Amino acid sequence: MKMNQNWWKILTVLLLLYTCIAGFLFTTPRLPILNESIRNLYFHVPMWFGMILILTASVVYSVLYLRNQKPIEDIRASQAAQVGVFWGILGLLTGMIWAHYTWGKAWSNDVKQTSSAIALLIYLAYFILRDTIKDEQKKAGISAVYNIYAYAAMIPLLFILPRLTDSLHPGNGGNPGFNAYDLDSNMRLVFYPAILAWTLLGWWIFTIKVRYIKVKNYLISKN
Repeated sequence: MKMNQNWWKILTVLLLLYTCIAGFLFTTPRLPILNESIRNLYFHVPMWFGMILILTASVVYSVLYLRNQKPIEDIRASQAAQVGVFWGILGLLTGMIWAHYTWGKAWSNDVKQTSSAIALLIYLAYFILRDTIKDEQKKAGISAVYNIYAYAAMIPLLFILPRLTDSLHPGNGGNPGFNAYDLDSNMRLVFYPAILAWTLLGWWIFTIKVRYIKVKNYLISKN
């Protein structure tokens, strides 16, 4: 029975091993400027996918809290937001490493870089807000509303604004995306499993954090 419940965790480990091994050893297109840095596609982009999916779960939990006022939904929303933002920071850092080798410097004030940083700062304000409110019910309610706002702000910052202005980033500012010219069949064999691997790892961390908070609250209530 336990094996049936944990199958996705085993899958996560296997996919991560495959992503890391194949990501560094499988052949990739030899493209000008990108060269071997294209392997960052297996880490940078999937982490952003994971961030978006986990933050989507976070905002769903916030909506559920506003509907039923159950404290567990607030716990899930806040912990998912923490994991999502952490994945976003990793995505930003891996993107800066990639930019260093392809654009000449880690931070070039590209619109996609700037809008991504703003989106993360908006979410960081969410955690500051939670820390400043002592009443648990008020904290949960205000945080849920802010979380919905943060998610609504993130979408245009990441997906609309960069497409309307000049950008060095693939798929933005008139630049073709990777899929259009260099994501060959060998890369797809690693890229798609990598998205699933990093998303599942983020979800695994989220479940651990939720269980930790539940145990902590239980022990506090007993003392």
